[in-house]
Amino acid sequence: MIRHFLSLSSFSNRDLQALVDRAHFFSLQPQQTDQIHHLLARKIFANVFYEPSTRTRCSFEIAAKRLGADVVNFVPENSSVKKGETVYDTLKTLESLGVDGIVFRHSDDHVLDHLRDRIQLPLLNAGAGKNEHPSQGLLDLLTLHQEFGDLKGLKIAVCGDVKHSRVAGSLMVAAEMFGMEIYLCGPAALLPVPKSPVVKHAVFDDILPVVDAVMMLRIQLERHQGLDLDARAYHTQFGLNAARVARMRSDAIILHPGPFNRGVEVSDDVVEHPKSRIFKQMSNGVFARMAILEWAMDRRSK
Repeated sequence: MIRHFLSLSSFSNRDLQALVDRAHFFSLQPQQTDQIHHLLARKIFANVFYEPSTRTRCSFEIAAKRLGADVVNFVPENSSVKKGETVYDTLKTLESLGVDGIVFRHSDDHVLDHLRDRIQLPLLNAGAGKNEHPSQGLLDLLTLHQEFGDLKGLKIAVCGDVKHSRVAGSLMVAAEMFGMEIYLCGPAALLPVPKSPVVKHAVFDDILPVVDAVMMLRIQLERHQGLDLDARAYHTQFGLNAARVARMRSDAIILHPGPFNRGVEVSDDVVEHPKSRIFKQMSNGVFARMAILEWAMDRRSK
C-alpha cells in the first residue's frame, strides 16, 4: 500500500499521536547518530516545489539526510516545465527515474486530487493550495506537545489571514481530532466560516488572556488580487506587540509558521521574546518531517 501523506484528516487520533511521539523521539537524538542515520539509507526523495519555500523545503532535505537518504531538488524554472511539461508528467518522470518519494508543493487547491491515484510512490504534501499544510500541522502539534504535554483542551488563538492559510487549515483539522479549541481573529474578510464546533470567531484583544498559545499568520499577499494593506494600521489593530504579549497568560506561548513580517503581524521584539517558540517550531520542522519520511517508507525501527 502506498503511503501518501496528504492530510492530517487521513490519520486516526492514535496514529497521529504516534507520529507526534516519533517526532519527539527524533528531537531527543544527537544529529547523525548510528541509531537513526541508517533508517532511510539508499532511499532517494525528490523535493518538487512549484512555490517558493525556505523552511519546508530545507527541513525536508535535512530530515532526509539525517535519516541517511539522498535528495534531488527539482527546480521548475530550470526544467522542462518551461517547455510545457505538465505536473503529472514531471512527477511520472521522477517516478520512472527511480525516486522513492516526492515532497510536493503547489498553488492549486485541487492538484493532489488529480495526482494521488496516479502516482505509484509516496506523495508528501508540503503545502498544496490554501487547504492544508499537514507537515506544518505535525510540527505545530509537536511544539504544543513539548510545551504542554496533553493536547486535549488546549485553547489557541489564530490571528491573521486565516482564510487563505493552509497552516490554519491543518491546525483546525488537528483541533477537532484532539479536542482543542481554536479562536479565529483578524479582519472579518480574512476569516473563514467555522466548520467545526471547536472553531469560533473571537476578538483578538479579548481572547489573549484566555488562550494557551497565539498563532500569528502573515497576510498572504500572493493570494490576493489588489489588496491595499496599510501595514501600520494592521499592526495597530491585529499585530502582536509587547503590550499584547503582557496580557497573555504567564505560561502561554507565541507561534508563527513563517515567514514573518516584522512590524506587521508581529513586532520586532516579539519574534525572539521569551514566550516565542517561533524558532523552536523551525527546529521541530526537521524532527516532524523525519517522522513523516520514515512513516512514508514504512521503516519504523523496532
